[in-house]
Amino acid sequence: MLEIRSLRSKEFYEHFEKLAPKFSKYRKRYKYFWRNITKYCNYYIQDEDTVIEIGCGNGDSLSEMKGKEKTGIDFSPKMIEMAKEHHPDIEFHNMLAEEINLDKKYDVVLLTGVMGYFDNVLDVLNSVKKICHPRTRIIISYYNQFWEPILRLGELFGFKKRTPRKNWLSNHDIANLLYMSDFEAFRTTRSLLLPINIPIISYIVNRYIARLPLINSMCVNKFINARPIFHQKEDERKEYSTTVVIPARNESGNIEDAITRLPKFGKHVEIIYVEGNSTDDTWETIQRIQEKYKDTHDIKITQQEGKGKGDAVRKGYSIATGDILMILDADLTVPPEDIPKFYEALASGKGEFINGSRLIYPMEKEAMRSLNTLGNKFFSKVFSWLLEQPIKDTLCGTKVMFRNDYIRLQANRKFFGEFDPFGDYDLLFGAYKLNLKIIDLPIRYRERTYGDTNISRFRHGFLLLHMCWYAAGKIKFW
Repeated sequence: MLEIRSLRSKEFYEHFEKLAPKFSKYRKRYKYFWRNITKYCNYYIQDEDTVIEIGCGNGDSLSEMKGKEKTGIDFSPKMIEMAKEHHPDIEFHNMLAEEINLDKKYDVVLLTGVMGYFDNVLDVLNSVKKICHPRTRIIISYYNQFWEPILRLGELFGFKKRTPRKNWLSNHDIANLLYMSDFEAFRTTRSLLLPINIPIISYIVNRYIARLPLINSMCVNKFINARPIFHQKEDERKEYSTTVVIPARNESGNIEDAITRLPKFGKHVEIIYVEGNSTDDTWETIQRIQEKYKDTHDIKITQQEGKGKGDAVRKGYSIATGDILMILDADLTVPPEDIPKFYEALASGKGEFINGSRLIYPMEKEAMRSLNTLGNKFFSKVFSWLLEQPIKDTLCGTKVMFRNDYIRLQANRKFFGEFDPFGDYDLLFGAYKLNLKIIDLPIRYRERTYGDTNISRFRHGFLLLHMCWYAAGKIKFW
């Protein structure tokens, strides 16, 4: 028998013990609302993940979640009894959220609709920390405070079960409590403007209208994605090997500079040149440079069979052996000297996908044409809305992630499909789907010293718009 200490907790305990026999029926009555929460969580949960739900009730929600191994805990003995009876393939424990005692670490921790019931949220989050590894994802769902009077009115007229008075926490409150428990909130989402199913109307309102700016702030469900931030001393930090992939088309004059200007960093640096359909002597230069520096640098070379930078990057990544994967454009407009900064940002855990940003520092005069700058700023706004976090520059060539995450992204690529010839959107959208924390790293963008750009402003601009529209259907309007 669990020891329920506070009067408030006892009130909730008695409420859920009484509700347990009728909970499945009650949940089916509002399955449209619960399906929205399940759908959101499953968007980010991978099939190979281990998942635990804190406050799992009778296990119905957890049974609908993805994951290879699932665990549920709840403080109500009757709820757990029913959960074990109805879902024998899932592991359940009668346990207080403030006193989790499990000898296991989980990939995903779910707190769906339970934050309002805890007597002390900080104690719960500190308890959750014990079952997290450094790459665990916390997904919290909670009611929007805007809906409190509406929900109370629903209780008054019997449309909703009456519950004891709960905590009402703002996004800032939850983010602050997470931070105090060594977690970091990195994405906030709202959904479900109409929480009941009215055929056709609910579909249109919730799939399209509810996702629009301003209107979205009135949705009933809000979700917060968080990750652990286990602070690590610099002298205790693990050193990683790195692969730097350099796609090169008609860049003969920059091949050697990429080698000589790239600093040493981390445990080991592997360089992979991927030549693609050049009309100058780029391939011959790459072969000569590999031979010239074979005693001082680990250089691999290959030629792509397809076309486009995206294909070249995928070719390079397919033969990469480093723990960390990087892209360095052969035009060297992103200075090779800045590459160690990307390594440091990833290795220190500040982010899990490091995106270069050319739009913060002043550029050299001819580095980017005015129309290109306007286009990049436009796509920055679109991406910040799509990915629900600030993305300053979507098309900077340098993007960095762990190879293990790329392997997961590659396995999940079928979700978006082979839609991106440049590779930038493929990686950004893939990182979002994996629920990685994306951060921008400002760099100084330089003028070209050799050759001409391979980008067509108008033709490629319309292609980028098309890709954004396609991705919106996979990210926003699903």
